[in-house]
Amino acid sequence: MEQPGHIHPLDPRQLAIDDLTYALPEDRIAQHPLAERDGARLLVFRDGGIRDRLFKDLPQELPPDTLLVLNDTKVVHARIRFRRATGALIECMVLSPEKGHPMELALRDRESTRWWCMVGNAKRWKGEELLVEGEGQRLRMARLDQQDGEHLIEFRWEGGSTFLDELDRFGTVPLPPYMRRAAEAEDDRRYNTVFGEHPGSVAAPTASLHFTPGLLEAMAHRGLRSTRVTLHVGAGTFLPVKSPTMEGHHMHSEQVRIPRRAVEQLLGQAGRGPIVPVGTTAVRTIESLYWFGADRVLGFAAHQLAVEQWRPYAGGPEVPVVQALQAVLDLMDREAVDEVAGTTRLLIAPGYRFRLCSGLVTNFHQPRSTLLLLVAALIGPAWRDVYDHALRNGYRFLSYGDGSLLWGSHAPRHTA
Repeated sequence: MEQPGHIHPLDPRQLAIDDLTYALPEDRIAQHPLAERDGARLLVFRDGGIRDRLFKDLPQELPPDTLLVLNDTKVVHARIRFRRATGALIECMVLSPEKGHPMELALRDRESTRWWCMVGNAKRWKGEELLVEGEGQRLRMARLDQQDGEHLIEFRWEGGSTFLDELDRFGTVPLPPYMRRAAEAEDDRRYNTVFGEHPGSVAAPTASLHFTPGLLEAMAHRGLRSTRVTLHVGAGTFLPVKSPTMEGHHMHSEQVRIPRRAVEQLLGQAGRGPIVPVGTTAVRTIESLYWFGADRVLGFAAHQLAVEQWRPYAGGPEVPVVQALQAVLDLMDREAVDEVAGTTRLLIAPGYRFRLCSGLVTNFHQPRSTLLLLVAALIGPAWRDVYDHALRNGYRFLSYGDGSLLWGSHAPRHTA
C-alpha cells in the first residue's frame, strides 16, 4: 500500500463541488408520489444517447442476463415530536444506536434504549426530561451527551413493547427536508418499497419506490434475476457538500448487511453479465463488499466490514473481483456465518473505478450531493446532458420523482 497521505492521481479529494452541481428549480421537486408507482417516467442513458420511457418499461431495457441488486431496508417512523412545559416543540430524529450496535437489534430493545439523534429546536431545550403520551402509553427522552451536532438520547417506556413498536406508536415517517410538508397517511406506504424487509432507515432507497409486485413479476418472466442486500439509509444522505473541495467533506457512516446468497450471486455474475444496482445505496453496498474482500486478500485481518471514505484512492495492488468475493465467502465459511455486516463510509466520485456495477437505476439527485457525484463517476461529464434533458423535458426530481437507467461506458451491449 502507498504511504498515508499520498494523493492518488484520480483522487476526488481535489474535486471542487462547484464544478459538479446544477440549478434545481423548487417547482421541479416532487412533493407527492404518483398514483401508480411504476407510472413514473424513465430516462435511459447509453453510449451518449438519451431516450424517454416509462418505469414500467424497465424489463425491456435490461439484457436478459442482468442481475439487479435491491436494497431491502425499511424506513422507520424515526421522527418524534415532544413538547416542553412551555409549549415549545422539540423534534427528535432517531439516527443510529449508541456504540454502533446493529440497527435491527437496537430496534428490538425493550423498556429503554440509547440512540444518537438530531434534535430540532434544540436551543430551546434546557435538557429536562421530555414526555409524549398516547394510546395509554408514555415515551420519555433524556439527553445524555452531545457531539458534532448530534444528541445521545435515552428513551424509556413501560409495557414490554419494543422500541420499534414505540416508534410506530409515536413517530412519523421522516420525509426529506425538501418536501415542505408534514407526513401524511399515504407516506406510510409509499415512502417504503414493496419488498422492504429490514427496518432501520430514516430515508427510502428512492429508486426502488417505483417497483410494484407486477413489475417484479414481469422482470422474472423476462428471465431477469435479482439479489438483495441491506444498507440502512442515514440522514447524512441529505447533507449537501459544504466544503469547497471534497477533501473537507466528512462522509456519513451507514450500516450494511450482505447475505451469503448475495455474495454467491455476485461472484457467479462477475465477468459474465451486467450487474445493475437499484439505487446509490445498493451501489455503495456492493462496491464496499469488494473493498472488504480486497483487504482480506491483501492481508488485512478485519472480520467485520468497515470501509472508510478514501479507501479506494489509497493506491496499492489491484485485487481481481472474483478473488475479493471468494475471500469473503471463505471468511464466512471459516466463521460459520450466513452474512457479512458492518459499516461503510465509501465515497464514490469522479475518479472512482467501479468493480461490480455496470449500470444504475436511480432517481434524480440534489445539487451539491454525494449522490450526484456517484452518478458523475459512473457516466462521466455526460451527467450534465442527462440532467439538462430531464429539466427541459418535465421530469420530476428527488425522492418521489422520476427514475433513470444509466449505463457506464463499460456496459455490455444488448438488443432489448
